[in-house]
Amino acid sequence: MSGAIGTPVTGDVQATLARVERERDLYWRLLQLGLLREVDPLLREALELVVEVTEARQGYIEIHENDDWGGSPRLWFAHGFSTAELERVQAAVSRGIVAEAVATGTTIVTASALLDPRFSGLTSVRTGKIEAVLCVPIGDDPPQGVLYLQGRVAAGPFTAEEITRAETFARHLGPFVRQLRAAAVTEVSGDATAAVRARLSAAGVVGRSRALAQVLEQVALVSPLDIDVLLTGESGTGKGQLARVIHDNSPRASRPFIELNCAALPEALVESELFGAESGAHSTATRRIEGKVAAANGGTLFLDEIGEIPPRVQGALLQLLQSKEYFPLGAQRLVRADVRVIAATNTDLQAAVMEKRFREDLFFRLQVLPLRLPALRERREDLAVLAPYFCEEACERLRLPSVRLSRNAMRALEEAPWPGNIRQLAHVVQAAVIRCTGAGLAQIEPAHIFAEAPGVESTDASLSLQEATRRFQEQFLRRTLDETGWQVVEAARRLDVSRSTVYNLIRAYNIRRDTKS
Repeated sequence: MSGAIGTPVTGDVQATLARVERERDLYWRLLQLGLLREVDPLLREALELVVEVTEARQGYIEIHENDDWGGSPRLWFAHGFSTAELERVQAAVSRGIVAEAVATGTTIVTASALLDPRFSGLTSVRTGKIEAVLCVPIGDDPPQGVLYLQGRVAAGPFTAEEITRAETFARHLGPFVRQLRAAAVTEVSGDATAAVRARLSAAGVVGRSRALAQVLEQVALVSPLDIDVLLTGESGTGKGQLARVIHDNSPRASRPFIELNCAALPEALVESELFGAESGAHSTATRRIEGKVAAANGGTLFLDEIGEIPPRVQGALLQLLQSKEYFPLGAQRLVRADVRVIAATNTDLQAAVMEKRFREDLFFRLQVLPLRLPALRERREDLAVLAPYFCEEACERLRLPSVRLSRNAMRALEEAPWPGNIRQLAHVVQAAVIRCTGAGLAQIEPAHIFAEAPGVESTDASLSLQEATRRFQEQFLRRTLDETGWQVVEAARRLDVSRSTVYNLIRAYNIRRDTKS
């Protein structure tokens, strides 16, 4: 009798039992993942699990903050990819296979991307000779992340069972990630950066917000890897400081850390300053000049405002990044250089590429691991620790009596806009310290913070604090531009902001030059 005790189990039944056991094992392991209390280990272990159960050769998972697919990924992990392969995958996130999965919210599967007319025309597909691919969006519409699997251990396309496993994995992973992110947002006390600081030396980076913690998590990830890094973010967000943290936590920490601001030099001198020059190579090269690349040999070269680098130098920089070789200006032989490059910009490099002001191949070479620094308005909770820190630091550095910020002064700082970000905050607090100690007081009040606003009385109760601050910024910028004869470079130097920030403020306040004689 069919199914009676002692009756042999058929091959079909055995296959069904094996499939059920595999599914039960997958669900059990997903439940174990749900016990993790941090997003990073959750995603890391989740990727290892899904690669195993789908028998994929390579895997990549990416999660975005607030479902913002226009910016850099909040978190990502990869399995089995070389640096070059990972570069191609990340560069192609905004188009092709991954983009279609995100845009449609559906699973994309192909037996061979190289032969699939939907994807065969993509450069990344042709270059990588990509065959079997399985791509599944993570989370609701719009997706908060994506799972990308490439290649199989066995020959052929991903099977129906493997596709089901990947979709099951993605369906359950979404709520786990949302829960952990919600828990982090609702955390009303404590230091969100504490966990990452335990394994990262970043004493000079002040703050405890979740936004800062996310940046430091990425820094902890990239620091030990000998790969180039691109730091993005508005002027004054601390990109130079973060570059130093990456260097200090890398195997190159004991070697030189050399900086070059690409916007601080005349265009004709950038190449010789960067790569050096042989004697007589140009009018000022009366002797052999050692460039920043040679000075950074064995260590890290930090190129600030990389978007300002002249077009003719971009090709030479690309050669350095790809081959670790370069030509000093006027030299006939290539020179080898063991340097790690960290670049920073506050401009939209992708827009510069579209406008033919920045080489596309150089952009993609730098874009392997972009880290975006949040603006101060995105981490306002850090004002509570940043302002007192700058106050104490200014007193010590200037050898002034110790003063503190009053509650009203802190409220004024927290309510004010900060287009110049942390750098602007530090300068404003320092000026307030000087005014306060000059008056012989022990406590900084709001009048010390915005005391120099021309034409704005600090006692004018008809103005809100934000309006008074905006008027101060507009009038102070206007006065600086007039004093410099509208030389934007000089005005930016005096204000200690980038040229792009000055131009943005001029447009924001609709400031026009007075042409009257």
